[in-house]
Amino acid sequence: MKAAVVHTSGDSSHLVLEDIPTPAVKPGWSLIKVKGFGINRAEIITRNGGSPTVKFPRVIGIEAVGEIVETTDSVRLPVGQTVVTVQGGMGREYDGSYAEYVLTHNENIYPVTTQLSWPELAAVPETFLTAYGSLLNLKLAAHDKLLIRGGTSGVGVAAAKLAKAMQPTVKVFATTRNLQKADQLRAVGVDTVIEDQSGELATDETVDKVLEMTGADSLVDSLSYLNRGGILCLTGALDGVWTIPDFDPFGGVPSGRYLTTFSSGVDITSQTVSELFKLIDDHQIDVKPAKVFHLDQVGEAQDALDQHDSFGKVVVMTEE
Repeated sequence: MKAAVVHTSGDSSHLVLEDIPTPAVKPGWSLIKVKGFGINRAEIITRNGGSPTVKFPRVIGIEAVGEIVETTDSVRLPVGQTVVTVQGGMGREYDGSYAEYVLTHNENIYPVTTQLSWPELAAVPETFLTAYGSLLNLKLAAHDKLLIRGGTSGVGVAAAKLAKAMQPTVKVFATTRNLQKADQLRAVGVDTVIEDQSGELATDETVDKVLEMTGADSLVDSLSYLNRGGILCLTGALDGVWTIPDFDPFGGVPSGRYLTTFSSGVDITSQTVSELFKLIDDHQIDVKPAKVFHLDQVGEAQDALDQHDSFGKVVVMTEE
């Protein structure tokens, strides 16, 4: 099979498309013919050598959509079943989705029934599941004011769309460092666009819920915008910062405000997947990716996500 293999860390030229053996099925694992996959910043960090536990050479990629071609669970995962898979060590502990086939453990595979096209489906797993799970953790309510910090990211865009579907009266605020993206944000459901000026927000507005996508560097600042009783969910680290040196929780977390997290690696269940696809179907949510590439363009796809003007989800398809 063809796969994009990283032999040594570096820029996107280190993603080398080559022929490698198709993985052999083993007990408790099933083989998926990959139709497409989304590109994620975590994969770029891994390619750059920023994931210390990853040993090269490695086929990276933490999500995929496709069809079961060999199964060890013929009841839940029959051959031909459309599935999505995300995380579970894929692309880190074992070879991932940047390939024509991926072998992963059955608990990490979710059967879906959908009318979405393959490119649309490829835009959903990591991005929309992360956004949906984060909004659930935020306990989004009808008249909340929601701040999405990192609004132009794939998860940020998905969160704006999902929030309006889940609670049509919610007011969505979203940040961007490039106000030229303001019209794009409004088009996906954002009510108010806020400029992020080198880590400081150009607003005095306070909100009830914060979806923090930029990372630990802005966490304490984001907490300061919460109303009493408000919740912040730390979900992303777009800036690549995961820790806060000398963090003082008494000073950093205002009284009466709440801090939680969401991780797609541990917080996704079959029920979450089913609920999300029902929400997408019931509300006809637009999940079209912003850009679509082919497997032999996977390096270009990562570069596209890494650009300053990036907006929304980038996906890669394995077939023309």
